[in-house]
Amino acid sequence: MSPETIAAVPVRVTERTKARARAARNRRLLVHGSRILLLVTVLALWEILARTKAIDPFNFSMPSKIWDQIRDWAVNGTAQGSLWEQIWYTLYEALLGWVIGVAGGVVLGITLGRIRFLADVLGPYIKVLNAIPRIVLAPIFLIWFGLGPASKVASAVVLVFFPVFFNAFQGAREVDRNLVHNARILGASNRRVTFQVVIPSATSWIFTSLHVSFGFALIGAIVGEYIGATKGLGLLVASSQGTFNAAGVYAAMVILAVVALLTEGLLTFAERRLFRWRPAEPGTDR
Repeated sequence: MSPETIAAVPVRVTERTKARARAARNRRLLVHGSRILLLVTVLALWEILARTKAIDPFNFSMPSKIWDQIRDWAVNGTAQGSLWEQIWYTLYEALLGWVIGVAGGVVLGITLGRIRFLADVLGPYIKVLNAIPRIVLAPIFLIWFGLGPASKVASAVVLVFFPVFFNAFQGAREVDRNLVHNARILGASNRRVTFQVVIPSATSWIFTSLHVSFGFALIGAIVGEYIGATKGLGLLVASSQGTFNAAGVYAAMVILAVVALLTEGLLTFAERRLFRWRPAEPGTDR
């Protein structure tokens, strides 16, 4: 191979790298642009149909009224206090329930995944509890814990616990047996195997459940507030429904969606930071 050919190899590699980066950037722009276009189209169609009375504006409201409602809450507050206070109240309940549910699900899932005897004993009971529609527990928690945040936190915990538990349990069971055997050959105790082999291997399973579970935590907090509360976005939904204010109901839903999307973004960022070593899946941008 001639010196000129050897010198040209890094140039071609650099050009291919730049071409891939340019293609990935163009694809991201296309995806984001398509998302924005779809959202604008849906909102514009909704506004037009409501203004022309093709759909009942009293029941379906319209985007402009929803925006006016959000702005009014942000500027003038709500009957229960400032909008930011309602958001924080719901977010606090959801976050606390999420943390407790995740901690309990991870600990119990890893424990039962490692100790087969406990899994055999407790397995049927967990399956029975999982089969209970957990939303119907919210009125019971309201009776037990009252109108304060404790009943909403309890609703969030029971919704978060089970998806995290089953993922942690499966992650502990799916650990490469060769890694466990090699660790034991090297003299690792059960505790070291659990903390240095099993838990790191199950982390990707656990993170998968975290994305879904925070949405469940929000649902638990909102349902609890809807049934009975003194503050929170769920109470805004219930109050708006009670006064036939469709714009208020949709406005609270929009605020909830924004909170959920921001939290999902934070979880995705944390996952990418923790799993930078993991190769990107085909068709994804890292």
